[in-house]
Amino acid sequence: MSARLLVAGVGNIFLADDAFGPEVIRALDQRPLPPEVRVGDFGIRGMDLAYALLDGYDTAVLVDAAVRGHEPGTLSLIEPDLPDRAAVGAPPEAHGMDPAKVLALAAHLGDEPLPRVLVLACEPELRAPADEDISPGVSATVREAVGRAVAALHAMVPVLLADPAATPPLSRPDESPALSPPGCRAP
Repeated sequence: MSARLLVAGVGNIFLADDAFGPEVIRALDQRPLPPEVRVGDFGIRGMDLAYALLDGYDTAVLVDAAVRGHEPGTLSLIEPDLPDRAAVGAPPEAHGMDPAKVLALAAHLGDEPLPRVLVLACEPELRAPADEDISPGVSATVREAVGRAVAALHAMVPVLLADPAATPPLSRPDESPALSPPGCRAP
């Protein structure tokens, strides 16, 4: 029996390159992952993702834009430290899509440990200016990274289905807040 796996696109489609996660999920329509993988565009629905993380998955791969200090379009694989249910005090923010807050909310809501979480992150080039509410459309650099992210997921998923504790082939996941190696620039 294979492991249960969630691939979740996160990000705001109206905030420039923050739309990376939803764009990758949309691209997977043309090149789907195996049917035993749940693929979903969670956008900015943090509460929905928190509850999905409690649905008995062995591993969850969040696909998101993340400023890590790399060249725009660089893909990185990150394994964040998961919050401990006992360490979570008051309920975290229930709305919005800050992945760290979503993980804290899921830890607060659940009785069981969270699944292993990996983040397939893309270094953004464009971010919506603080004084503008809407800036739709990803940069050409991040648009090109969408295809590489789909290819990376197709390489990672069989490894994670066979062994949820395995290190997928993109790059060694980070285990600290330090910058990851440059990641994957080309397939």
